[in-house]
Amino acid sequence: MTETNKNKNSKSNIVVVDDSPINLRLIVDMFKMKGYEVRPVPNGKLALTAIKNFPPDLILLDIMMPDMDGYQVCEKLKADTETKDIPIIFVSALDAILDKVKAFEMGGVDYVSKPIQEKELFARVETHLQIRRLQQHLQEKNQNLATAFKQLKQAQSQLVQSEKMAALGQLVAGISHEINTPLGAIRSSVENLAEFLGQDIEIQLKFWQGIDDKQQHYFLELLRYPSFEGLSSREKRQLKRKLRNSLDTANIQESDRIADTLVDLGISEQELPSILPLFQQANGLDILDKAYQFFTLRKSTQTIQTATERAAKIVFALKSYARYDFGTQKTKGDLIHGIETVLTLYHNQIKKGVEVIKNYQELPLILCYPDELTQVWTNLIHNALQAMNYEGRLQITVEQKNDLIDVEVTDSGQGISSSVLPRIFEPFFTTKVAGEGSGLGLDIVKRIVEKHDGKISVNSVPGETKFIVSIPLIMEENDFHTSQVKELQILQ
Repeated sequence: MTETNKNKNSKSNIVVVDDSPINLRLIVDMFKMKGYEVRPVPNGKLALTAIKNFPPDLILLDIMMPDMDGYQVCEKLKADTETKDIPIIFVSALDAILDKVKAFEMGGVDYVSKPIQEKELFARVETHLQIRRLQQHLQEKNQNLATAFKQLKQAQSQLVQSEKMAALGQLVAGISHEINTPLGAIRSSVENLAEFLGQDIEIQLKFWQGIDDKQQHYFLELLRYPSFEGLSSREKRQLKRKLRNSLDTANIQESDRIADTLVDLGISEQELPSILPLFQQANGLDILDKAYQFFTLRKSTQTIQTATERAAKIVFALKSYARYDFGTQKTKGDLIHGIETVLTLYHNQIKKGVEVIKNYQELPLILCYPDELTQVWTNLIHNALQAMNYEGRLQITVEQKNDLIDVEVTDSGQGISSSVLPRIFEPFFTTKVAGEGSGLGLDIVKRIVEKHDGKISVNSVPGETKFIVSIPLIMEENDFHTSQVKELQILQ
């Protein structure tokens, strides 16, 4: 066993409950050899105490025990909110269908008959541990999402300016859509997992017992290839036609159905000869269907991983945005990180028709008010998207010029008229219709920039409007010891 596998398994804690010292020692030694943390318990009453004091990741539970049998132990564990989610696999010499049905009715996730087949038991344990890890991972992500939404709601209550509230309202609508997308993918994938795991275990057992070594080889061969992610619908139809023709030539029945499934599994015409004999066997289609079930299971876990990564990125951006604090002390901040946070939150509006061009120069961390600068980028990017009606080109340039950092936000909108341009930084001045803005957005931006001893300017012609924010490059506190902190006065 490699060190990597050992470290992975050692994170899983298993409780084994069995009144037989021989069985108990056998199972405990078996799992310890694989690097698992295993706790043996000789009876049901002690098991309840041990599990309550230190909940394990999984429980292997015997049924026939004196004083308190495995069914009673399971019933009590499922009635306790602290232990009800721990997966329980029954391990018993009872082999009657009614005993197995009762085990599942009591809340067991699986049933293994004695005498124990080592490989089968390991496979079942690791499968349910993996499912448990995925469930805990999803719960953690959902909790993070709920926390992030709560923080965002708190931030909203502090933004009393109507311009800021209007922008944030549109932002939340886009974020809701962006979060629903990965959550929808997760929900669909979990349904696939639940459907697979909800199948009668007897059916699964009969299938595996009914195939020989050669057929197991075909089963593994069907799952060996990556799916055709890059193929268009037209290319997949062409491949299906070729596979069907080859199957018809070999006099294989149901060639259309087989070809369709093989395309989903990522099997091309070149790989077909190695598995063609399978479909000449009576249970060939059953093995193909079972392979497709496992393919769907694997694809569902990959979908969950991708979706949670996307949700985590949104959550991180939400946390960064929601942590809004008008501080009096500068801290080290990353300007580009703040801009990327805003772009992430506006992704739903941007993706519909806006080309984003980023020209970022690598910069050091600078002393600033990071949360307030995030509000600057929010206003400028939001205004640029509105000016283009969410269709066009948005270019963001960040570069160092001597002892200044310039951030340019350029849009391809219709431009600002010469009569309006001199007044855009005036408080309460707005060209928007009533209810869409208070005219405080750019006034707030100007005051935040000035608080950083910086400047903001704008150049506009039809088809290109460019806002330029210049901020002093200050990396250490002694670089600005002669400067006094300017309080930001926000007009109510």
